[in-house]
Amino acid sequence: MSREGKRRLLIALCIACTILFTSLAVWQVERRAWKLDLIARVDARVHAPPAALPKRGSWSTLNPKVIEYRRVAVAGEWLEGRDTFVDALTERGAGFWVISPLRTRDGVLLVNRGFVPAELRETVRMRPGRRASVTGLMRLTEPGGRFLRPNEPAEERWYSRDVAAIATARGLSNVAPFFVDADESAGSGRYPIGGLTVVSFRNAHLAYALTWGGLALLSIAGLGLLLSPRGRSQAEASERAR
Repeated sequence: MSREGKRRLLIALCIACTILFTSLAVWQVERRAWKLDLIARVDARVHAPPAALPKRGSWSTLNPKVIEYRRVAVAGEWLEGRDTFVDALTERGAGFWVISPLRTRDGVLLVNRGFVPAELRETVRMRPGRRASVTGLMRLTEPGGRFLRPNEPAEERWYSRDVAAIATARGLSNVAPFFVDADESAGSGRYPIGGLTVVSFRNAHLAYALTWGGLALLSIAGLGLLLSPRGRSQAEASERAR
């Protein structure tokens, strides 16, 4: 390929890179705006007064983006012998989330009562007929398990809070398609410890936008050099030398 042909190829490449990197930078700016709005909305939900749990008739039509982290209050009766222990790693160390079914007027709600160390898991099983009022955050189901660690219900190995799978394993019906993370008041300082929900969202979109924007500027600079009189004259001189 001639020098002029290579120059034209580089010009086309710089134009393509400029368009690509600029598009990626704009996308990251838009993502940053969306992320900041999400953080603000979730923060407002977490600190809002508790609302009533949605009625059973609306469960199938609930918008996951609207209900997650909504603070709710619900009353009911704990079901005996239906506790599920889900592998957990928290600020208090490794152990389990204690998931217990609460029978309410609208159906059964799975409640994450909180964290318990492995050596104490047998001490926190729910007793029959005990009534409770729970305040906490609505959470979306976590189907399947974790990466490379699928849930194994038959062996009682749980790595995620999969509402449907837990309900099936425990023989529960009329179960809400979400669960609730109980707040710290549920255990009154005893195990299981509630209120350990991690509400944080990684927001590195500005750094990504600056990176893509910088690459776009480099592509524009390269394009400028190739289109400059010096760049054209070098290509022409190379052609005459041949």
